Amino acid sequence: MKKILLISTLALFSISLSSCGDKKKDTPAATATSEVSAPKEGFEVTISGDDAMKFDKTEIRVPVGETIILTLKHIGKMDKAIMGHNFVVLKTGVDIPAFAEKAAVAKETDYIPESEKNSIIAHTKTIGGGESTTIEFKITEAGTYPFMCTFPAHYALMKGEIIAE
Repeated sequence: MKKILLISTLALFSISLSSCGDKKKDTPAATATSEVSAPKEGFEVTISGDDAMKFDKTEIRVPVGETIILTLKHIGKMDKAIMGHNFVVLKTGVDIPAFAEKAAVAKETDYIPESEKNSIIAHTKTIGGGESTTIEFKITEAGTYPFMCTFPAHYALMKGEIIAE
């Protein structure tokens, strides 16, 4: 008797859910939601920065030519005006201290110096505690590429290498 009651209840619940679903498919909101939730394809990497000016990774290995989906998370609590972090991937051969010096005074462009855009492969925006941001990019040639945070004085501690293989 209990099994029959349980099966009947599940059947009614299932029918009511399916009829609700049909109505939602006709609404623009349901269509927009399904488009937003499409999975991204590529090589996913997450890197975190904290209030102690440290990334949790100093080396990241990626496949050459594949889309890299990189998420930067600020796991600290400080505001971005005080302890902001970004993630900048540079081309090989860039003079890192010179680049960082220019970046530190480029507050109006989110610490990305306009004069050095040709030295950059990819970069995130600057974020504060509790925030995250995601970018997509490709590295088309095998090699070792420096990455860093360009917030003033952070590059000395917040740096590493992307190794594209």
